[in-house]
Amino acid sequence: MKNKIYQLVLWAVFAALVYVGSMLSIPIPAAVGNISRIHLGNVFCLLAGFILGPIGGGLASGLGSALYDLTNPAYIASAPFTFAFKFLLAAVCGWVAYANGARGERLRQNIPAAVLGSVTYIILYLGKNFISGLLLGNALGTVLTATATRLATSSVNAVAAIVISVPLCAGLKAALKKSGLADKA
Repeated sequence: MKNKIYQLVLWAVFAALVYVGSMLSIPIPAAVGNISRIHLGNVFCLLAGFILGPIGGGLASGLGSALYDLTNPAYIASAPFTFAFKFLLAAVCGWVAYANGARGERLRQNIPAAVLGSVTYIILYLGKNFISGLLLGNALGTVLTATATRLATSSVNAVAAIVISVPLCAGLKAALKKSGLADKA
């Protein structure tokens, strides 16, 4: 049976990694609403899905990302959406990576898992920003420009997250196995 204390500690560590990764960012001005950012938070969201599975990874990702939003006045109102969207980013990644008993240990599953998790997030994020831009009464052209900016930064975030998290997962899984922690968590 898995040790609940180790699970809780890993969830907290990954939530902290997501939070700090989200802080490491380059702001990109957007035509409407909050600025967009290139950041490392999604790397750790995917990694949480690989290491903790869909539910644990989703919770760690959602909590770490929402905490970042709650501590940044520019994003405070988005915290509930961020929690849900980042939860789903890691959960989709985890569901695919853990399918057929793989437990995030098969490269041929981890790459599509990371891509599907990232695409899920991008669709949700862009959809929310497009709809909220229209509901705020912005002109369609302005909303489309803002959405295009967010698509560009989200795509950079996604590619970076995939390229970094997949090999990092392999190394981290090996280290957890070697230390005996993989069986406890």
